[in-house]
Amino acid sequence: MALLPWRKAKVISIEQETSDTRRFRMEVPELEVFDFKPGQFITLDLPIHEKANKRWRSYSIASIPVGTNIFELLIVLNPNGLGTPYLFEKVEVGSQLDFRGPQGIFTLHEPIDKDIFLICTGTGIAPFRSMVNHIHHQRLPHQRIHLIYGCRKQNNLLYFDELKALEKKLPGFHYIPTLSREEWEGQSGYVHQIYESICAGNTPARFYLCGWKDMIDEAKQRILAMGYDKKDVHVELYG
Repeated sequence: MALLPWRKAKVISIEQETSDTRRFRMEVPELEVFDFKPGQFITLDLPIHEKANKRWRSYSIASIPVGTNIFELLIVLNPNGLGTPYLFEKVEVGSQLDFRGPQGIFTLHEPIDKDIFLICTGTGIAPFRSMVNHIHHQRLPHQRIHLIYGCRKQNNLLYFDELKALEKKLPGFHYIPTLSREEWEGQSGYVHQIYESICAGNTPARFYLCGWKDMIDEAKQRILAMGYDKKDVHVELYG
């Protein structure tokens, strides 16, 4: 497959989602429509190194395709890195960034004829926010959807109000945030106990995993141990 061309994206808004996470909305001026599939990502080429492959940073698209040339990225600051400090300290509304995309095969399998489990930690929620809003927006036929989201504390939860509201509007959608370092009115602990409990009857399902390597490795092992086939486990690794 031929590589997609590098294009310019203009930053049109920056919102502080949590203390260390921002939402960057970007417009592609040369295109009338920037089309993509929910779950795909783009790659930014940032001026942070002389070697090209040291400048590239990939981020899942957090918005849905609605026939415009605008997309959203959800980015958490890594103070020890090079990419995100540049984005947080140097990039402002009006800045233009080189990017390539959309890319990736971490997308919904249609028809959605099985229950789907969207299991994530941190900014791994970005592609799932795109997927569930796309299902709602396009009124796609679906089975039950379980979005199981692991964070440390309540103030780390991303898109919380939006997903709670979507739970009331999208039939069969269950938003299940769980906190590992704080007691609250919702679930506490790690994501693994939640999907294992729901899947105790070995219901036909597909699993989508997005987040840090340790979570993904453990989830894959546990899901396969429950008797599911590896073809029903789809992975997008962060970090």
